[in-house]
Amino acid sequence: MERALRRDRRLARRLRRLSRQRGRSMPSRLVSCTPRPWAVALLLALSVGLMVSGISTSEPGVIWAFAAVWPVTLYAAFRLLCRWTEPSASVPAERGTPGPRR
Repeated sequence: MERALRRDRRLARRLRRLSRQRGRSMPSRLVSCTPRPWAVALLLALSVGLMVSGISTSEPGVIWAFAAVWPVTLYAAFRLLCRWTEPSASVPAERGTPGPRR
């Protein structure tokens, strides 16, 4: 039975993932998050809606809601842009290759 459990790759992967997540504190999990594009778009739409609503109504609750959502939106957008611009591990970087000759 133990041999069969050791050979189960899916179980091993889940256990590794659980052990990695338990050892990390909440701030480190938030810093390492990678937001999805649809989530950033949703946050951006919510932020713009709250901003327009706050400007037009000057309602303190709406302004405070915008103040709470806007930094989260900026952070998620920044993380998403960083993920999109970082070099991929699957594509080898070509360093030291000569550029076009003039």
